[in-house]
Amino acid sequence: MSKKKKPYKGDIEESKREGSALHVNDGVDHPPQINPHLKFKRSQPDLKAGDYIRGIEKGDRNVLGKAITLIESTRPDQKQLAQEIIRGCVKNSGKSVRIGITGVPGVGKSSFIEALGHSLVQQGHKLAVLAVDPSSERSKGSILGDKTRMNLLSQDENAFIRPSPSAGSLGGVARKTRESIILCEAAGFDIIFIETVGVGQSETAVHSMVDFFLLLMLAGAGDELQGIKRGIMEMADTIAINKADANNIKQAKIAQNEYKNALHLYPPAPSGWEPKVLTCSSLHNTGIDKVWDTIMDYMTHTKGNGYFDTKRKQQARYWMYETINETLKSDFYDYPPVKENRDNIENDLFSGKITSFEAAHKLLDLYFQRKINKS
Repeated sequence: MSKKKKPYKGDIEESKREGSALHVNDGVDHPPQINPHLKFKRSQPDLKAGDYIRGIEKGDRNVLGKAITLIESTRPDQKQLAQEIIRGCVKNSGKSVRIGITGVPGVGKSSFIEALGHSLVQQGHKLAVLAVDPSSERSKGSILGDKTRMNLLSQDENAFIRPSPSAGSLGGVARKTRESIILCEAAGFDIIFIETVGVGQSETAVHSMVDFFLLLMLAGAGDELQGIKRGIMEMADTIAINKADANNIKQAKIAQNEYKNALHLYPPAPSGWEPKVLTCSSLHNTGIDKVWDTIMDYMTHTKGNGYFDTKRKQQARYWMYETINETLKSDFYDYPPVKENRDNIENDLFSGKITSFEAAHKLLDLYFQRKINKS
């Protein structure tokens, strides 16, 4: 007698049978996906200029961060709001010490700022760090990792760290850093650090928005008297040779003497200040206080001879004209006839029908034709 055939149960039923190859053992129970104790906040309504200004004046760092985001935005409606916020904050700005910190990649700018900044907030100062991250020329992306490199400082309630992408702007300075300084000062920060991408000929942009310019250097890198550094060294109010620790102390002392001798060859600074050359170690926190004492000596010197106020006025004028240049450039490329004919003119340029100068004037003629039509 043949055995009665077992009815087919399907994969799901078969998997439930004990001893089946398809049987799945019970796993760990999954926790609930939503925390019952978590309270969701309703999205805040859009703030108006007055709300931003009041929040900034109260020292609200969240509002300050949002306001800086508005400043960095390229949207026309947000540009208008940003300018209203800046106008409302100008009256409470200008009372900080603005310090530019630059140096070659790897010199330890972030570590230096961490060490000096922590010391300053311990003394009761409020510090804002506007750290400019390099942007990729291909993707336009930026890592914005300064908060991770300044772990101790970023946790202090009296410190505000704002990394911003350089986005190809002059000298690695974020396009709206000048306006960000105004907002940070209005929020009560009495010391502003501007950390730049690195050393280059266009670091003039940093020099044009700070009171004191600090150049960090390395010893034993083979560039103590390299001619390419001349421009940046002439702008420096002090040179600090970082990483002067362990087996590098002797080399740091040698480099210090070489830089001192080199600085004597440069013409006197308009401020009447003789640039100093110091050594320090961010790792061991040695020489950091000496750098700050030097900055304070410089401030006393320049305020005493009137150079401080003169320089601030010159910087305001410089950025007035830079803003005009930037606005005209943006307006030119956004003008519809220029946008519509740009590709065709470029194709004529590539095919050799016109020169670069002719191509430029064709686009300029389209732009200036607007003024003729209006008149």
